[in-house]
Amino acid sequence: MPSPLPGMDPYLEQETLWPAFQHQMVLSLYQYLLPVLVDRYRARVVQRSYVSEQALFTSILRETQTEPYLEIRQRSDNRLIVLVDVVSPINKRNNQGRIAYHATRRDAQNVHAAVVEIDLLLAGQPMLENTRDALADCDYAVTVIRSPNSNRHEITTASLQKRLPRFRIPLASDDRDTVIDLQTVFVRSYEQGDFAGKIDYRCDPTAPLSDQHRLWLDETLRQQKLRS
Repeated sequence: MPSPLPGMDPYLEQETLWPAFQHQMVLSLYQYLLPVLVDRYRARVVQRSYVSEQALFTSILRETQTEPYLEIRQRSDNRLIVLVDVVSPINKRNNQGRIAYHATRRDAQNVHAAVVEIDLLLAGQPMLENTRDALADCDYAVTVIRSPNSNRHEITTASLQKRLPRFRIPLASDDRDTVIDLQTVFVRSYEQGDFAGKIDYRCDPTAPLSDQHRLWLDETLRQQKLRS
């Protein structure tokens, strides 16, 4: 079943659902790119692994975290061309998660690769400090950092009430950009992960919503007859 919402679904920010959704999202990006990338490139899913720490009264809880991301490499020399990373909640709220995410981005930029950041989370602080003003009036954002202009950020924004946007992924300098329809990728992720059967839309989401968003969400779900 498709999502009852026109774009991103804030219910997916639930702690028990996000890891599966993030996995499906990266896999769907990979599936989307395979038929549109020319033969000189190959895409692959990679895992980032690190240990996070959380203070619990008199002890510290340590957990191993794994997060998938996508690489586009040149076939001839295996050179990294683009890093595509979907931000996770722990990246935005945990110091070790933030450090690990930034390390992945820094490694890509050190070899002059472009970076694409997909942030589909309402909670937490943006991963790019100097984009906060640009993100003030939106709910979600895709940020593209082209190489070698690492200070140039192309930001495509989206709101909860609308479909997710299209954005461009830069490839080698002598190739045209590849366009990604993020809504198409999201729909595939949602359906392949069977999230309609895992979400109870009668409850409120754990994601932080404004009063305006809550009213809109309640009315939208009522129209879909998913609220009692």
